[in-house]
Amino acid sequence: MGFQSNGSAAAEKPLKFLIYGRTGWIGGLLGRLCEAKGLDYSYAAGRLEDRTQIEADIAAAQPTHVFNAAGVTGRPNVDWCETHKVETIRTNVVGTLTLVDVCREKGILVVNYATGCIFEYDDGHLLGSGVGYKEEDTPNFVGSFYSKTKAMVEELLKSYENVCTLRVRMPISSDLSNPRNFITKITRYNKVVNIPNSMTILDELLPISIEMARRNLTGVWNFTNPGVVSHNEILEMYRDYVDSTFTWKNFTLEEQATVIVAPRSNNELDASKLKTEFPELLPIKESLIRYVFEPNKKKGPAA
Repeated sequence: MGFQSNGSAAAEKPLKFLIYGRTGWIGGLLGRLCEAKGLDYSYAAGRLEDRTQIEADIAAAQPTHVFNAAGVTGRPNVDWCETHKVETIRTNVVGTLTLVDVCREKGILVVNYATGCIFEYDDGHLLGSGVGYKEEDTPNFVGSFYSKTKAMVEELLKSYENVCTLRVRMPISSDLSNPRNFITKITRYNKVVNIPNSMTILDELLPISIEMARRNLTGVWNFTNPGVVSHNEILEMYRDYVDSTFTWKNFTLEEQATVIVAPRSNNELDASKLKTEFPELLPIKESLIRYVFEPNKKKGPAA
């Protein structure tokens, strides 16, 4: 479904993107991507929950589209949200809704980078079954406060016709030095669980999100590569391509629960809607090799 703005002026104007989340990982990548593609963009100055500043940002930038890559995920991880609930609500719920509401008044489409960590495997979506959650499915993971706020705001945003909600999961990029990179995270853990999950290869999918804005696509999208990949499969690729001396240890979900505050989401999302719109989208393991591991392949013995 395409977004129809108030009047046709936005459709006739050259693309101009306003990005929220300048200091964040995805927000930073979006700016560099726009530069590389020669696209007109600027970063917003205001905080999401500040309606007056959002209005000023939009008045100054005159964007055709807004990318929302701002939000609270917690440092060093989502456990932070368990003890900072008001701060999490203020940004993830109030802030996102405020931004979308202002943009709706002005006929501007918002591409909202959300999360797919709002589901968990269940009897209808068994681990290893290949049956993934679809865009219209109701979130069933309430293990973390972070995920609760994300599921809440996704449901509320369905009432707004000017939103493209992208469910990102366990994001990965070719920059293995970035601590937010899922691969970088698990290579630094003492032990990892070994569960197949849907994941998002940013090097492939962020350019697609820009194209989604260009096409004025709206609604909810599972924003992952098709298929699943397990922690061990990723670490095996890391060992084979990057560091032949790398080793790791596994532990169970029960053992993991003793070292984290909030449970983590594990699921498979059905990416067929995105694959239909973008047939070139690669399966997760192929995308990992092409966009992440081949560019980081060490020549000769690993250092």
